[in-house]
Amino acid sequence: MAREKFQTLTEQMFYVLLCLQEECYGMDIMEKVSAMTDRRVAIGPGTLYNLLEQFQKAGMIQETRVEGRKRCYRITPEGIEALEREYQRLLTLASDYSRYKGGH
Repeated sequence: MAREKFQTLTEQMFYVLLCLQEECYGMDIMEKVSAMTDRRVAIGPGTLYNLLEQFQKAGMIQETRVEGRKRCYRITPEGIEALEREYQRLLTLASDYSRYKGGH
């Protein structure tokens, strides 16, 4: 059975959407993700622009400004919903872990 696209998000997807709660240029996203994760998560330009394109096609982000080659993006209500869904999924995983770990 094929998994629906964006049913779950990778770490990189999660942090890109999290960054885009504020309008942001593409290259700035890489720096923000690195800073917010204490450099634990890195996103290269190829991966970033591929994700931005996929998110745009899915209606999860929108381009807000273009200045020369710089493009600015912001999350849409659909993207916020996907981000929240992933957050809730992660909380459920952590809860399951705690229950299992506490029982043994």
